[in-house]
Amino acid sequence: MLKKNISHSIKLMQYYKMINYNLIYNNKAINRYKKNNFEISEDKSKRLDLLKKSIINIKNCYLKKQAKNLVFCDGNPKSKIMLIGEAPGAHEDKEGLPFVGRAGMLLDKMLAAINLDREKVYISNIINYRPPENRRPTDEEIKRYLPFITKHIEIINPKILVLLGSTAMNALIGSNNVISKMRGKWIEKKFGSCRASVIITFHPAFLMRQPAQKKFAWIDLKMIKEKKRYLKI
Repeated sequence: MLKKNISHSIKLMQYYKMINYNLIYNNKAINRYKKNNFEISEDKSKRLDLLKKSIINIKNCYLKKQAKNLVFCDGNPKSKIMLIGEAPGAHEDKEGLPFVGRAGMLLDKMLAAINLDREKVYISNIINYRPPENRRPTDEEIKRYLPFITKHIEIINPKILVLLGSTAMNALIGSNNVISKMRGKWIEKKFGSCRASVIITFHPAFLMRQPAQKKFAWIDLKMIKEKKRYLKI
């Protein structure tokens, strides 16, 4: 009984740590210029390099012309858990890495609540260049970059794919439903040769604006933790 109560208390502490995030964050971006040297196969390394070069060589892209940097990925390319957001913001554009601003700090706390971090997951976005003023990508822009993120997923070959926000959901699942009705469900989907268990949850930036929704994100996180255990990742 005591063991059960302790376990329940730890889970509550993790949850309240997450939902009280808005009270403790600051405006300083995370510095992730230090790279981890993950050993991956030569084939995967070449495929990722070719994909990155293909994105760099996109022609007639307004986003590319306006942005400072390509934002390709962060995390462990060997991971079987991949997270995909919407598009880079100002901090991401400056550093060339996804989720390094305030939303990234919240994402790190969300991952930590289920014993994950950036060395255990792989992170990218639907769009690789920052839309001006952090606006939502247009349908045309999403269509332009969709083949690249689809190929990205196939190369990483995750078992669990976490879509953060409605833009990622609409682009990769094609659902016209609102995210509140789609989140918290497992969807089996193929991306080329990759077959992944997909779950949709709220984008950290949305949770910062709507902190009352963090209780639902916590449910999604627990589902990811259970799926990870089930798949023996």
